[in-house]
Amino acid sequence: MSAASLSNQRLITELLTQGVNIINPSEQHVSRHGGAGPSDHQAMTIGGTTVMVPIYTHNARLSPWQVKHDNQGKTALLKDAIAVREITFAHKPRFYELTTDEGVPYSHIATLHGTDVLATTVLQTCIRYENRKKACQFCAIGQSLAAGKTIAHKTPQQLAQVAKAAVELDGVKHMVMTTGTPSGRDRGARILVESALAIKAAVDIPLQGQCEPPGDPIWFRRMRDAGIVSLGMHLEAVTPEVRARIMPGKAQVSITQYMEAFEQAVAVFGRGQVSTYILAGLGDTPESILEISEQLVQLGVYPFVVPFVPISGTPLENHPAPNADFMESILRPLASMLRQGGLSREAIKAGCGRCGACSSLGSFEQI
Repeated sequence: MSAASLSNQRLITELLTQGVNIINPSEQHVSRHGGAGPSDHQAMTIGGTTVMVPIYTHNARLSPWQVKHDNQGKTALLKDAIAVREITFAHKPRFYELTTDEGVPYSHIATLHGTDVLATTVLQTCIRYENRKKACQFCAIGQSLAAGKTIAHKTPQQLAQVAKAAVELDGVKHMVMTTGTPSGRDRGARILVESALAIKAAVDIPLQGQCEPPGDPIWFRRMRDAGIVSLGMHLEAVTPEVRARIMPGKAQVSITQYMEAFEQAVAVFGRGQVSTYILAGLGDTPESILEISEQLVQLGVYPFVVPFVPISGTPLENHPAPNADFMESILRPLASMLRQGGLSREAIKAGCGRCGACSSLGSFEQI
């Protein structure tokens, strides 16, 4: 099959797993180098679909996929130097040009993901990350902080100020608030509540909160009452042996505890408004990912399965990314499973699953 005849699903899956080599970088690129969430990525729109494609990784430098700008302002996607189609890049948002009264750039408080999602790591420190023996081996939460690209703790007032500007200046549609895990039993839910209250008082924007399962389920209702409409609690890996090897600290919260928390959270937020990130390619088999995904769908939890992208500077920076065939063996049956369970990306009110740019799962849902 030629690159020009690839289906949209296959094309996006290949780009997400292989990355893209940028031949002549532009200052207008909205790229993320290091940090929490999708890092070392660039937002590209391909056939109407926005995708967060790796561009700073080792794989990307060796990728057969390339992007080249011409003198007329057009951008071409190439494979093995042969043009496949035109694409567009997300442009630098206007709110990035602003600073707070204290002189903090708005881009240090929240960043644009995709083309219309505002994302922030409220607490840029984590009890797991501080001890590298317990840290998640894929995590780069401390990198952007060490590089001076962000601040350790975004205050509710700062987040409200930036969210309002992002909506008014750039048409941002929803917002993701994640956090490093603090030492308290709420596991970050408290600062998400405080942040959500301030943001919702300033601007009407759907919010997703992301944290580990809190020690007391009362926090689910508190988060919802504060204005958070969807919740992410991320498994990352799904088998005990992989979890213990890849994220020894976080693995202390067992899958059984996660499943109990998912059930409690769905009772508060509703079916399809609770999701979990699953990183395919860390060692879990497609069968194990699909097996737990079936349990999640039955509970009403959306399993957002994304290809693992090794981030520079982390212990797994040289870990191979999964290939497109591996991802398709998961995403195609998973999409069918979601349809049968009445769950869909488009029904999620806010967050990573709603955005969908880090996975080709959404394109398989449309088949």
